[in-house]
Amino acid sequence: MTITQRARAPQADGRHDFDFAFGRWHSHHRKIVNILDLSCNDWEEYDATIDMRPIMRGLGNFDTLVPEGLPDGKQYEAATLRMYDPETGLWKIWWMSSRTPGRLDPPMTGRFTGGRGLFYADEEIDGRMVKVRYEWLDVKPGETRWEQSFSLDGGDTGRANWTITSTRIAGL
Repeated sequence: MTITQRARAPQADGRHDFDFAFGRWHSHHRKIVNILDLSCNDWEEYDATIDMRPIMRGLGNFDTLVPEGLPDGKQYEAATLRMYDPETGLWKIWWMSSRTPGRLDPPMTGRFTGGRGLFYADEEIDGRMVKVRYEWLDVKPGETRWEQSFSLDGGDTGRANWTITSTRIAGL
């Protein structure tokens, strides 16, 4: 079932919003080299494998991301924890990376509406306050798109700085 089909189906809550993403994925990443420099137009591209599974009977999910062929021999691994609160109908998303060991990023908070997931947080990055937005799109069965945007001016303007297009390799 796609996000669009689920959005039309009656639901008690949104705990199944991320079901479309369970399984193993090949992902293609496109990221601005300097995400805090609004004049930077240099992008780096690389591939990764993402494995995502449900936890706590659907109240959450967890994924791991392992990049392949990073530019300049850089290396990192990352993981994401997502938890659903049935009382508020909101998801919280925590990102963690081997680039910043022992640290969880501030949680992104949001929900899916009409087949589109929007999640927001305020975060300090290199001493600057940044409004961060994640957007999830279920492009078609077996393919997804995720985008991260930053606003450095309090939310007046925003700029996409990282996109991930994923193709399913295997289900759960």
